[in-house]
Amino acid sequence: MQEHQVIRWPAGHEPGRAAVHVRNELTMAAAPEAVWAWLVRAELWPAWYVNSHRVRIVGGPRPDLALGSRFRWRTFGVAIDSTVEELVPGERIGWSARGLGVDAYHAWLLRRTAGGCHVLTEETQHGWLARLGSLLLPNRMHRYHQIWLEALERKAAGGPPPASTGSGPSR
Repeated sequence: MQEHQVIRWPAGHEPGRAAVHVRNELTMAAAPEAVWAWLVRAELWPAWYVNSHRVRIVGGPRPDLALGSRFRWRTFGVAIDSTVEELVPGERIGWSARGLGVDAYHAWLLRRTAGGCHVLTEETQHGWLARLGSLLLPNRMHRYHQIWLEALERKAAGGPPPASTGSGPSR
């Protein structure tokens, strides 16, 4: 595996040390530049990814996520505070995610292919709510991350998001 395809886990979030670990990947027939543009335009996620709500960048530049950006959102019914911990434009992004009973790290890797790009996303979680959710609904996070990847492919197939998105409310 090439170096850029390896998740750089923060200490304590390595898959072997986490209560929950999910890995999803998809080869997309979409330009990696468009995939990246939709992925880092977090405030637009609720318009196309059913499991994200009320995404707001509360620290850092807008409209795109940047290294150090802080954003708040709801996913899986939990209010989450996230910080972008790693970002290599067009190639990788990773953010911490903390909420009641959850301490997570979510990473994305993009790799150009002949017909578009390959996207890998992995998440590890700690916390009582993460363990409970994994026990009660063991495939839920994997299923929703796959939905996220497939929706990302559909959005990116139409090109990047508009340059200006305004600041209207998101769900």
